[in-house]
Amino acid sequence: MRRDRLRHRWAMLALLLVATGAGSTPPELADLLERLPPAVQTRLRGNATQWEAWSPAQQAAFRERVAQWDALPRTERDARRERYLAWQALSAAERAQVQAAAAQYAAMPPDLQGAWRAQFDAMDRSDRRGWLFGPALGADYGVLQPLLAQVPEGDHAALLRTLREMTPQQRRELGVLAQRTPPAGREALRRELLSVGANERADWLWTRLQH
Repeated sequence: MRRDRLRHRWAMLALLLVATGAGSTPPELADLLERLPPAVQTRLRGNATQWEAWSPAQQAAFRERVAQWDALPRTERDARRERYLAWQALSAAERAQVQAAAAQYAAMPPDLQGAWRAQFDAMDRSDRRGWLFGPALGADYGVLQPLLAQVPEGDHAALLRTLREMTPQQRRELGVLAQRTPPAGREALRRELLSVGANERADWLWTRLQH
């Protein structure tokens, strides 16, 4: 609830910045703006400046997109936001792979597209969501899922970065180790993994797997 209220206040501040100009923030919200993280302040002011540079037609088109977004069910908005954030987290090389796969799929005959879609829809929901992590981690998500479940927000980006740096063989070995580790011990395993340097991971995995 507190996070929802904060998001609402940020949204109101953004709207008022747009309505009044980035340089003339209403006095009652000036203090709120100053207390936001610098990156957020910059983004809000940049959005306001961009809005003012748009033509009336561009502004109207944006309002229409916002209205369409607000009309979507909450579950659909959450799913689209999750896909967007997952895409942003991919490397340029992984994005290129995904775009190539999408082009290949689009060129398939409709019946083959339908067969592939049916095969994907038949997968477990958790496995389908695992492909949001990209081609490399998506392929290994089944064995890594115990380690990726309930990750603290502060560790999420570092964990994904570490997993992407690992070789496929190392990820599979880590998956075996994660499967062996009781749920109560997986947070400690994650933290130990994050503390190990890239040059030491192979030896660390070998040692842990022997115990």
